[in-house]
Amino acid sequence: MLDEKYISKIVESVLSEMTDVNVVNEKRQLGVFDDMEEAIKAVSKAYKEFRSYTVAQREKMIQKIRAITLENAEMLAKLGVSETGMGRVSDKIIKHQLVAEKTPGTEDIKPAAWTGDRGLTLIEMAPFGIIGSITPSTNPSETVICNSMGMIAAGNAVVFNPHPGAKKTSNAAVDLVNRAILEAGGPENLVVSVKNPTMKTSDIMVKSPLVKMLVATGGPGVVKMLLSSGKKAIGAGEGNPPVIVDETADIKKAGADIVAGASFDNNLPCIAEKECFVISKVADELISSMVENGAYLIKGSDIDKLIKIALVEKDGKLVINKKMVGKDARLFLKELGIEADPRLIICETDFNHPFVQTELMMPILPIVRVKDIDEAIECGVKAEAGRRHSAHIHSKNIDNLTRFAREVETTIFVKNAPSYAGIGAGGEGYTTFTIAGPTGEGLTAAHSFTRQRRCVMVDGLHII
Repeated sequence: MLDEKYISKIVESVLSEMTDVNVVNEKRQLGVFDDMEEAIKAVSKAYKEFRSYTVAQREKMIQKIRAITLENAEMLAKLGVSETGMGRVSDKIIKHQLVAEKTPGTEDIKPAAWTGDRGLTLIEMAPFGIIGSITPSTNPSETVICNSMGMIAAGNAVVFNPHPGAKKTSNAAVDLVNRAILEAGGPENLVVSVKNPTMKTSDIMVKSPLVKMLVATGGPGVVKMLLSSGKKAIGAGEGNPPVIVDETADIKKAGADIVAGASFDNNLPCIAEKECFVISKVADELISSMVENGAYLIKGSDIDKLIKIALVEKDGKLVINKKMVGKDARLFLKELGIEADPRLIICETDFNHPFVQTELMMPILPIVRVKDIDEAIECGVKAEAGRRHSAHIHSKNIDNLTRFAREVETTIFVKNAPSYAGIGAGGEGYTTFTIAGPTGEGLTAAHSFTRQRRCVMVDGLHII
């Protein structure tokens, strides 16, 4: 699914000819409006037309969106890094490939039926209508495209209010989606956004009577706001995923997998390994494997210095330094006076260290030695803190795998693989960039954006 030769070719082109990504689509961007009310008016008109389209026509649109995403993966990846200053171009290309190839389409909409002596009852999954979606700066174009595909496959239209820090990238994706829809014979403005998203435009979207459902991919504040709207809402909240390594694991593989997962797109994905709990007897071997696979180990006073770079004090508490979110590991090391360009920075800490207790979204992984699996699970559950997002473990002990899964209760649970296997990259299953732990939908797809409708025929169409 992930074409390594293709990726290598793209990375070479990124390094050899960095094009100007500040100018995207000099032509008018389709579906992008100056005013939120105008955007909602336009999408309402498009939805009325879309209601007459067949499922086969929806699927044709989805296929065109897949193709245009693959064609523009490099452009969107470059633009995302250029605009937000976060992440890695090569990894964002992979994300767009993943969205294009593994986001479910209309096949995800499945009916159900009951037959018996009194006739036939049919359940079909119907669209909500116009969906309002708030998207993040961490995965801006990926989320817009993934949500658009799922919502359109379910028969909906969508209005986006992107994160202001990623509005160019998000709106470039909105434009591409609309061009794909038109090429497939779909209506104009089925997917819309605003040029300059603000809290005011978000409020207009949330309160509009034409918007029937709300979807937010972001922090707890955004999710709480949607859940208090009085409308059907799907909320994808924060995470702080632990990874456990016990003494039965393939330690060399575990080290390589954890570096791959924790460093992917500079640790921006909420599913990524954020802190590691390892049984003491295999800790040295694990750390050696991590170093061999692209991690850089810091010790002593450098750890204390790194705290001041990665975190800032606010209201008496240490919180993430937003200026450093998603930055390359080399930039953190440069601040420490170290010249190196690793994928990931690792350091040993205790459980109470702020790197363990805070979701950094930076290529920094704290490692905590524990005496046994009991302590590892206890620490993992406490660090995850009931967010029910993601957790990971490397072990060959079925009892340990099962017990941790039961106790941590996360939406995603990955065993013996990098964290991104949990969204289908190198693992089975579909992908999504809206993982709804707080509201319980889990990995959202087309079916998540539907409502049940029941049709009952009494004393008829039961033919046996």
